Amino acid sequence: MIRYNSKEDETFSLNHPELTSYLYFPLANENGVMSSVTPNLSGDSKISQNAFLMPPVSSENLHNDKSSRNFWVRINGSSFWSATGKSSKAQSELFTDEKEATALEAGFMYHKLTRVSKLGLTSEIMSFVPSSGEMVEITGITLKNTTEKPMTIELVSAIPVFGRSADNIRDHRHVTSLLNRIETTEYGVTVKPTMSFDERGHHQNTQVYGVFGGREDEKPRGFIPTVEEFIGEGGSLENPGILGDQSMTLLGAGETAEGYEALGGIVFNVRILKPGESIFYTFILGYGENKEDLEKTAVRFMNRKMFDQSLEETRNCWREKVNITYATGDDVFNHWMKWVSFQPFLRRIYGCSFLPHHDYGKGGRGWRDLWQDCLALLIMDPKDVRKMLLDNYGGVRIDGTNATIIGFSPGEFIADRNNITRVWMDHGMWPFLTTSLYIQQTGDLDILTEETTYFHDMQISRGEEKDLRWNPINRNRLMDQTGQPYRGSVLEHILIEHLTAFYDVGEHGHMRLRGADWNDALDMARENGESVAFTSMYAYNMEEIAELLKALKSKGTDEVLLHKGLLLLLKDGERNPSFKKKLLKDYCMAEFTGEKISFDIEEIINSLESKAAELKENIRKNEWIECESGLSWYNGYYDNSGNKVEGDFLSGKRMMLTSQVFTVMSHTADGEELTKIIKAADELLYDASIGGYKLNTNFNEVKMDLGRMFGFAYGHKENGAVFSHMAVMYGYALYKRGKSEEAFKVISSLYSHCSDFEKSRIYPGIPEYIDAKGRGLYHYLTGSASWMLLTVITQMFGVSGKMGDLSFRPQLLREQFGRDHKIHLDFPFYDRKLKLTYVNESMLEAGSYKITKISIDDEPYINGTSVDLIRKEDILRLDPDKEHHIVVELS
Repeated sequence: MIRYNSKEDETFSLNHPELTSYLYFPLANENGVMSSVTPNLSGDSKISQNAFLMPPVSSENLHNDKSSRNFWVRINGSSFWSATGKSSKAQSELFTDEKEATALEAGFMYHKLTRVSKLGLTSEIMSFVPSSGEMVEITGITLKNTTEKPMTIELVSAIPVFGRSADNIRDHRHVTSLLNRIETTEYGVTVKPTMSFDERGHHQNTQVYGVFGGREDEKPRGFIPTVEEFIGEGGSLENPGILGDQSMTLLGAGETAEGYEALGGIVFNVRILKPGESIFYTFILGYGENKEDLEKTAVRFMNRKMFDQSLEETRNCWREKVNITYATGDDVFNHWMKWVSFQPFLRRIYGCSFLPHHDYGKGGRGWRDLWQDCLALLIMDPKDVRKMLLDNYGGVRIDGTNATIIGFSPGEFIADRNNITRVWMDHGMWPFLTTSLYIQQTGDLDILTEETTYFHDMQISRGEEKDLRWNPINRNRLMDQTGQPYRGSVLEHILIEHLTAFYDVGEHGHMRLRGADWNDALDMARENGESVAFTSMYAYNMEEIAELLKALKSKGTDEVLLHKGLLLLLKDGERNPSFKKKLLKDYCMAEFTGEKISFDIEEIINSLESKAAELKENIRKNEWIECESGLSWYNGYYDNSGNKVEGDFLSGKRMMLTSQVFTVMSHTADGEELTKIIKAADELLYDASIGGYKLNTNFNEVKMDLGRMFGFAYGHKENGAVFSHMAVMYGYALYKRGKSEEAFKVISSLYSHCSDFEKSRIYPGIPEYIDAKGRGLYHYLTGSASWMLLTVITQMFGVSGKMGDLSFRPQLLREQFGRDHKIHLDFPFYDRKLKLTYVNESMLEAGSYKITKISIDDEPYINGTSVDLIRKEDILRLDPDKEHHIVVELS
């Protein structure tokens, strides 16, 4: 059972974590070190796909991985004990000896493991990656004699050093070990392969890897720098042969070995521990450009004072970054939301694929991830978001599609991680959703007229043609006729994304599914598939873009300068799919000159509203399903055979949550339809035993004309699992429509399951999905966290920007308030530290109360226009160095 250690911070504890499979914990900094540790210190460490210090692991390696960080202790000259529990005998001892005990404590970016040996030796292993930016992972190990007699100890570390690309874990594993140049130093073992192995063209390697260990007053006695020497004939890393050798032949500093698998095997002098006495050692895994500087960095942390100081700085750094504090009547929810709020930072560091559930490829974030992660940053760390948004729009192509992979540098984009030409039809929708939130939070309408570049590669005409004139010398930027990078406004980018999608339709008048939409596993309906679900959201976005343009017009802007090709896209013509397809083709294949002309804002508004109405009318008229059982909902897809996907079938009812989320969120579903959708979702998709709303019913068919998801076992991943991302968005959509109780049911079901360790088997936080047995999978690196944060703060608590002002529209249920009838939220707004308290003295239910009074620092606040907001200028008058208390009374 997970226990939170205090109300004030995020730390939690867990006894016997090693008895649960698949657990792992992230340790990283923002300079590029990315590690993972398990309850027995398995896991890995890397700085990129091509630079793994430890052997890369997947989720299935975690319970049988022999390549872990390990620390062996010879006790009283005879018995060897693994301080991490990774020995061939450790498991049998664990289950047969009641004296053996293990405990975990963890907080943001630190992990502490405590183990008690039956021999009376206790180990406490603290691991972290310093927030100060050094390219190292630090481990401090404290050994304590808990017996009443003196004890001799001899410490030996055994940390495999992989030192190459993850691709080489199987491909040329032995051949690439022949590149290794291993050296011992005063404090450790360094590895510098001669080259990076790549049959397309080998490169000289400059990366140095190292494992170092020591104390302030003690250097290692010697080293065992290769795996082969350490394990001996017939041995293993969990039962190493060298430990049975009393003499233990060691190398000194300054020696070398070449062409073998490397090991951070570091041996220390025999020490006598008196009863109750303890001793502390530091070990550092690091990356550098040369061994000398790397060792200097490592030695600094062998000072106990420096170790403790760095650990404290790291804790404080991440606590300051996760600057949202929740105080509802449910303490577990408050702590759990702290960890959810931490997850978007992990996504920014790790991308989607640098933790053990790495099925999403070789690192980096995708296009959709980029924009959704910005949602959380807008609330917690908004200072650089404006520049980030401008950089991100540089990934849009002039045909409305975009690069799909984001590089490591701002504004760096890659067409696709697997060099496959494809288009995700939902990608054009997300940038505006994020930009709209930014504008509401800040009131910064001017960002619409800011200019940035376009992405340009060989892929044109929405993935259907190749530009044979494309020249990579232009660094993937679209050039105008003068040979200069073309720059268009953010508004221009947004319009192109939405208008090209409007014309990219299938035979039923909905937008083509193409390579897939949000559900990447709907990837087998490229020719004839249609996404009704996301068509509704594009329509909603067009309405919202029109509203922002009205606000821009009200500030005196009547015309905007845009790419001339938008003349074609903004025109109103025939509604039939053939006409739309031809118009889109004409736009995409027209020679690009970079010419801009002036457009009347009123005409753009009228065109957008007309197009949005057309899309919604088509959906309402043709996609509402009424089953014989009386259940009703919206069909969200057409398969590659051109057939509706959802409804009553011989194999059973087919319903997809995604279809309902976006028709509800976009206001395509009217009030009566909304009620019916909720009823159908509760009956067909809800399962409280696994966290709530499943992504779809069981189609009982391998639909080769729709997507790979139907090849997955039902109840797993995209085929019928509780997919946190879409479940949270369902809750968000219901809140948006004022269905507070139903929305809370969605959020509460998911939270209650994830926070119950006996059911979810994960550390605090939200996973990507919950499988058929209730286990949380793909933890930490999921867009679900950003959407949960957004939903809880802007919808449940009702705290959000409204064209730069601070608005309060809570939908908190009576049961969420504490015994004092209050609920609190600490959050930043315009760099001011705000502590919000809602007071519900009469304990009214959501929908029954309204805001009657606001006070700031005990002074009544009256803005003269609206009782439910604080004006931007009044927020900016507050002292940025103080915490300010806002009390909102509900009655």
